[in-house]
Amino acid sequence: MEGAIAGVPAIAVSLASYRKAEFAFAARVAARLAHKVIGNGLPAQTLLNVNVPAVPEAEIAGVMVTRMGLRIYYDELIRRVDPRGRPYYWIGGDEPGGLLEEGTDLWAVAHNYVSVTPIQLDLTAREQLERIGKWGLQI
Repeated sequence: MEGAIAGVPAIAVSLASYRKAEFAFAARVAARLAHKVIGNGLPAQTLLNVNVPAVPEAEIAGVMVTRMGLRIYYDELIRRVDPRGRPYYWIGGDEPGGLLEEGTDLWAVAHNYVSVTPIQLDLTAREQLERIGKWGLQI
């Protein structure tokens, strides 16, 4: 996101695994996509969020341009103490899940597709501006 904020065409690439760490195929995907972005450009304040399934390259079903799926997090805040006796907090818990709705990044990766999701920095729910503006909010 920092690249997109700075006006640089940006790509975020993740290997969709919490255990397996074989990045060679994901690196090749990133390089190919970077060439496409250089050749075609991206709109201002847009980045590509890429998720690569952690399967052998031969099992990759293809590439899908997707929308963001709904992630479900099972985070747990764990209190710990550092060597100086000061408390700090670690976010732990189980791996996230999500709704495997067709057309989403989560569905694509679950079906061995590389997912490419264009993300915009402005997350404003524009359809809600007028409705919430009518609430008569005051301080």
